[in-house]
Amino acid sequence: MKKIVNLTKDGKAELEKELKALIAERPQVADRLAYARSFGDLKENQEYTDARAEQRQIETRILEIEEILKNAKVIETGSFEKVSVGAKIKIKMLGKEHEYTIVGEVEADPLNGRISDISPIGKAIMGKKVGDKYVLPNGNEGEILAIE
Repeated sequence: MKKIVNLTKDGKAELEKELKALIAERPQVADRLAYARSFGDLKENQEYTDARAEQRQIETRILEIEEILKNAKVIETGSFEKVSVGAKIKIKMLGKEHEYTIVGEVEADPLNGRISDISPIGKAIMGKKVGDKYVLPNGNEGEILAIE
């Protein structure tokens, strides 16, 4: 069974943009590969080795993005009563206030305030309402201050 991937509308758009750029890059990499082949002996041809590695990397990422998009469930953002994917939240943890957007694991970027619904914090707060308390696996406690 395929794993459903939760994505925000913005997250899906970013992946589609990346996919388009990678597909556009394919011919350039193929040209570099053909040029490198023209040097002859492929065993000691660093240009060929590098171009081949780049081609593998691009093709792998294309397949990865296509699989994510194929299994994506786009979460509509709006107003939320409970913490769920797409919600912007404000929490109190260790005496400090933090603001996050809850996203699917593919979009997670904790340093930029985007935490996954399956992260320890995400799991602890999913389904909670404003005023609800939560406990993280490490024992730290917090409170949901706002949900947008």
